[in-house]
Amino acid sequence: MPRPSRPELGPQLREVYAALLERAPENRIEPDLSRIRRVMELMGDPQNSYRSIRIAGTNGKTTTARIAEAILRAAGLRTGRTTSPHLHSPAERIAIDGESVDEETFVQAYRDVEPFALMVDEESRAAGGPPLTYFEYLTAMAYQAFASAPVDVAVVETGMGGTWDATGVVDPDVAVIAPIGFDHQEYLGETIEEIAGEKAGILTSRALAVIAEQSEPGAFDVIRERLLELGTEAAIEGDQIGVLSRTPGVGGQLVTFQGIAGRYEDVFLPLLGEHQAHNALLAIAACEALLGGGEQVLGAELLAEGLQTVTSPGRAEVVRQAPTVLVDAAHNPAGAEALVATVRENFRFTRTIGLVGILQEKDAEQLLATLEPLLDSVVITQSSSPRAIPADRLADVARDVFEDEDRVIESASLPDAIQRAVDLAEASGDQFGGVVAVGSVTLAAEVRDLLGVAEEA
Repeated sequence: MPRPSRPELGPQLREVYAALLERAPENRIEPDLSRIRRVMELMGDPQNSYRSIRIAGTNGKTTTARIAEAILRAAGLRTGRTTSPHLHSPAERIAIDGESVDEETFVQAYRDVEPFALMVDEESRAAGGPPLTYFEYLTAMAYQAFASAPVDVAVVETGMGGTWDATGVVDPDVAVIAPIGFDHQEYLGETIEEIAGEKAGILTSRALAVIAEQSEPGAFDVIRERLLELGTEAAIEGDQIGVLSRTPGVGGQLVTFQGIAGRYEDVFLPLLGEHQAHNALLAIAACEALLGGGEQVLGAELLAEGLQTVTSPGRAEVVRQAPTVLVDAAHNPAGAEALVATVRENFRFTRTIGLVGILQEKDAEQLLATLEPLLDSVVITQSSSPRAIPADRLADVARDVFEDEDRVIESASLPDAIQRAVDLAEASGDQFGGVVAVGSVTLAAEVRDLLGVAEEA
């Protein structure tokens, strides 16, 4: 039976993280920039001391951020990166020079923000408002840590939406919008047009925009209208930029990209899946925009150096061999569709077993329906998150979706569920069985942990 391999958080980091969690949790937000703006003002607006790329969208934001940062480091710039959520430690949310900050730096960032956060908490309460939220506080910490480093450029992933997301106190040089789909409807709206309107809130008249191809026509219509309204210069996938060709290979793929400034032939990308090639395209275009205003080609050696270091933990990541266990943080139907396509393209499993745990606010039925054609059987489980759908309830949903009770196994204990999935993959001496663990970031993180994955997230 698998056992956790990672050390516990240090005492100071545990204390700071507990204090952050006492604020509004990450899935509960206050759509208002007044508190974060006030904190940054009191701190002297550290987010204005470096250039920045800001990334919004529904899927692919984190990987796009990691690729862009790697290219910028290869270009000789000192980088900061803030992404969310984290897999194992909150310190992963703040990275400098491509590495998550250590616990001491994370705690120091918290202490640097603390007196100003307490002032804003008091001001907000006096006006009948809420205190600074968890995500707002973390955003302030990241921007302060980048200024203290100091960095040359920050790559910033929005938390949710765009218009009122706390990361929006930065005035970006480049604004990237990744593919938009349905997620967080309780905050962003029930229609794709409403969701796209919130995401398009990151666009400005000053920042050069990089726009992914949108599978939902209504999303692109909203973005185009906003670009025209602002007069924003934009590089749009399918027009100015594109993935021209790709050949899957061992450990990645060879891709030819058309960037804003030039064409990049047969570049090796060490990530699996067509969607990752498109994420890389957005990152390349964003770096062209930042480094040369979209007019200078990135050097072939620079691009190769940057991409060869790219990893995307918890995204179509192989964490065990014999049988193969793949973890993916996909938690919405679009993410699940990308995972299904990636597995079919890169793995020749004769038997595919799902290991699925989903959080309560997600569309569990649709996510399971997207995965069902790929899976011979599914082991339904739950992560340790208090937001996890209990395994017995999720298993009932799965039985309705799979229409065959024999294909659905229920195991609330994640270690036991992993073992059940592995046993099923190896049933009848099948040497080509595989396990696909999917459904939430927390599930991906805990499977990685239990299987002893040592790579930094």
